[in-house]
Amino acid sequence: MDDIDILKKKLRTPHNVLILAHRNPDGDAIGSVVALKLFLEQCGQDVKVLLPSEYPSVFQYLPSLEDIIIYDLSREKGRKSLRAAELIFCLDFNSLDRVDPLAMEITKSSAYKVLIDHHLDPEPFADWYLSDTNSSSTCELIYRFIEAWGATEKINIEIATCLFTGILTDTGSFKYATNPEVYRIAAELKRIGVDDYAINDYIFNSWTKRQMTILGHALRNRLEVIPEHHAGIITLTQQDYQKYQIARGDTEGLVNYILMIKGIKLAAFIRQMTNGEIRLSLRSKGDISVQHLARDHFSGGGHKNAAGGSSQLPLAETIEKFKNVLPQYI
Repeated sequence: MDDIDILKKKLRTPHNVLILAHRNPDGDAIGSVVALKLFLEQCGQDVKVLLPSEYPSVFQYLPSLEDIIIYDLSREKGRKSLRAAELIFCLDFNSLDRVDPLAMEITKSSAYKVLIDHHLDPEPFADWYLSDTNSSSTCELIYRFIEAWGATEKINIEIATCLFTGILTDTGSFKYATNPEVYRIAAELKRIGVDDYAINDYIFNSWTKRQMTILGHALRNRLEVIPEHHAGIITLTQQDYQKYQIARGDTEGLVNYILMIKGIKLAAFIRQMTNGEIRLSLRSKGDISVQHLARDHFSGGGHKNAAGGSSQLPLAETIEKFKNVLPQYI
């Protein structure tokens, strides 16, 4: 990060700064944008956060959420903030299709663009990059960004809580995508005063009765195991979404339950959303690359053991396609 002086020089005077994350933000996305917002505000910047869509309610314990602009709910306000921006930080996404329908506005903007992300193959749309696929999370990169800035003393308990949230969720409670750095950073955040027990409790012990019912239905009625390929699939239909009133965040982590089955090495959660959109969440163990599977066949990407994608085919045909390509990746 030798060229961080370029950014420090740009931010010596106040600017209108806009921070973006991807559609359907997860813990790493929401944690990283809020952490960076709070840090840059301490540096004297005028900062706004813009998200394409709403974030899961489980993260309501994080600070400063009331200031976030949700484009789906406030389109004109979102466009205005984009047009006013002099610097745009793009966090936790590597391609502009992850922020549709904001992609065109970002492309047209003359603002200086910064990308901080840990996904493979970032698109060349930014002016300054911090891209590290060996990083556990974007929140890990935000900590390293602040550290390289020489300003770790600005990481207060609020920023630390945001950063720990993203690290915890993207590593699956330190089960995958870990590295020595992430444990060092977690220790530093704990030293600052992060209540790791409370954060775990907020995220993992805040399920509603409806969410438990959805989980029970998915495991009892929508789970298919393919033992010859050490794989499993959970499918939810558009009718399931309507019947159980499934909302954003209700199915978070559902795909991980498949990997709890002995012998399963690859898991797929394939669902047809209320609007008819087909989405896939993929997880794997060891050397099996679901990132390649998602990239090659489902217009997606992510990490070696955690990826996602989408399909233009009907649900039944998407499931059939997944089964047909599966043997190539086991």
